[in-house]
Amino acid sequence: MRRSGLRGGAASQYDAPAMSEPYASFREFYPHYLAEHRNRTCRRLHFVGSALVLVVLALVIGRWLSAWWLLSLPVIGYGFAWVGHFVFEKNRPATFRHPLYSLIGDWVMFKDMLTGRIRF
Repeated sequence: MRRSGLRGGAASQYDAPAMSEPYASFREFYPHYLAEHRNRTCRRLHFVGSALVLVVLALVIGRWLSAWWLLSLPVIGYGFAWVGHFVFEKNRPATFRHPLYSLIGDWVMFKDMLTGRIRF
């Protein structure tokens, strides 16, 4: 099994249920989400997309950018992430199967990278 990208390399704890199984909670889904993000470049692209979303949001709130920029947030966030999946990870983004859990997973992984729990 490939390394998970988590410190300590404990990949076995991130084995996920088969895709046909529903997830009872985000806690159950997150190991699958991490298994879909083993490629470091893919994780970095997710991080950049999420950071840019926060920057644009801050600029809109601070009135340096028009509120119309809010329409770009999904394109910015998902654009970077999907390039990571299709080009580097070579898999299909979890967004297509689990949109809400995937969105939550993006922000939890962002926090985990900021705190050093996941290699950046």
